[in-house]
Amino acid sequence: MNHCTVLYFELRNKYRLKPAAAITAAATLIINGNPPGGSWVTRNYCNKSWNCNKFKPMRKGTPLIIILTMIFFGCEPLVTTFDDIEEAVLYKAKNISGEGVVPQNSKIEVMAWNIRFAIGRLPFFGDSCGKRTIFTEDEVMDALDLIAAKVNELDPDIILFQEIDRESKRSAYIDQVQWLLDHTDLNYGAYASMWQAQVIPSDGIGGIDAGNAILSKWEIESAERIQLPLRGDQDALTLLFYLRRNVLKAKIAIPGQDDFYAVNTHSTAFATDDTKQKHIDTFYETLQDIDENGYVFISGGDLNSIPPGADSTDFCMEDMCSAESFHTDADGGPHREGSYFNNFVNEPMLLEPLYNAYTPAIPHQDAVTSSHMTHSTDGSAQWDRKLDYIFTNLSVVENSGHTHQNTLMLSDHAPVTATVVLP
Repeated sequence: MNHCTVLYFELRNKYRLKPAAAITAAATLIINGNPPGGSWVTRNYCNKSWNCNKFKPMRKGTPLIIILTMIFFGCEPLVTTFDDIEEAVLYKAKNISGEGVVPQNSKIEVMAWNIRFAIGRLPFFGDSCGKRTIFTEDEVMDALDLIAAKVNELDPDIILFQEIDRESKRSAYIDQVQWLLDHTDLNYGAYASMWQAQVIPSDGIGGIDAGNAILSKWEIESAERIQLPLRGDQDALTLLFYLRRNVLKAKIAIPGQDDFYAVNTHSTAFATDDTKQKHIDTFYETLQDIDENGYVFISGGDLNSIPPGADSTDFCMEDMCSAESFHTDADGGPHREGSYFNNFVNEPMLLEPLYNAYTPAIPHQDAVTSSHMTHSTDGSAQWDRKLDYIFTNLSVVENSGHTHQNTLMLSDHAPVTATVVLP
C-alpha cells in the first residue's frame, strides 16, 4: 500500500470523510506541497493547520481527475518547493578543455545574460504581447546556435545566465545548460531552478524547469541555491504555481585563487509590492557576507531594476499591447506590471547600495546612457532601459565594460561583459 493510499484511508477512517471528500482533502494536502505519509500528515496538517472535516465532495467528475493526477504524478507534489538554502545542481561538459589554464595576466572575462529560454524574439505570451507558450525544437535550436556563437565570439571565462530552461515543454525539452556547455568553451556549470513543476495548468505551459545558471571554464567546487522571498501581492493558488526566485552562489576553483565566488540572481519583474526590495537586499547581503569574510566575487544578473538617476521610471506606454490601457486614473495609474519602476518608496534608487559598495562593470555615469540599455519588450524597437548588471569587489579594467547591443534578435536582454582583475 503506497503512501497515497495510506493517507486516503486515514482521512476516511479517522476523520470519517466520505470517499470523494477524502480524495479532495488528500489531493489538496499533496498539491500544496505537504509531504505525504499517513498519520504524520494528518497529525501535523489536519490537526494544526487544516480542518480536514471541512472538505466536501467536489463537483461531479472532479474526483476522477484528481485520482488520475495522483496516479500519473506518483503522489508527488505538482510544484517543487525549496529549502531556504540547498545544494545547486552541478554540470560538466562532455569534453573538458583548458580547465587548468591560469588566467592570462591575472584577468578574467565575465558575462551576464538573460537568454529568454532560447526563443529569441518570438512572441511569448508572458512578456511581449504574444500568444504563444510552446516553441518548436527547430526554433529553440536556432536560438541556441546563435547564443553559443555569441558566447564563443566573446569568449568569457564565467557566465551568469538567467531564464535558462531544462527539459521544459515550452522549449522542446532541451537541457539548455548541458547544451551550452557542450557547444562552448565553458566546462562546468551550476543550476538553480526558479520555476519547477510537473505541470503548469494554465496557458498550456505544461512541465517546466527554468532558472539561473553559472558556467565556468574552471571547476565549480560547490554551489548553493538561496531562496528569495515569494511575491506578497498574489493569491495563494497563483503563488503555488508561480516562480520561486533565487540567488545562485558558486565557489570556483580558479588556479591561484583560494576563495573565489560567482553569484547570480534574477529578481522579480512583476511584483507591485516591495518584493523586489527584499530580493535586492538578499542579493546584497549575500555579497556582503562574502566580502566581509575576506573572499572575492563577481556577481550580477537581471536585477529588473533601473540604475539610480535613470531618465524614466515608467515604460507602460512603450510596452503596452493593443488591447491594453494605462494611465487613465486621476493618480496616473494603472501601471503595467513589469514596466513601472516606482511601485514603492525609493524603488528608483534600489541599486544605490550596490553602486556604493562595489565596482560595476558599467560605471554609473555611463549606465544611464542609451549605449548601455539592456532590455526592450519589442524586438522591432531599440533597447530602452538598463536592467542587467555585473558587480565585483575586485577591480574592473578601465573601459572594459561593454553592453552588446548587436544582439537585439537573440533575446529581449543584451549581454553585459567586463574584464576583472584577480588579486
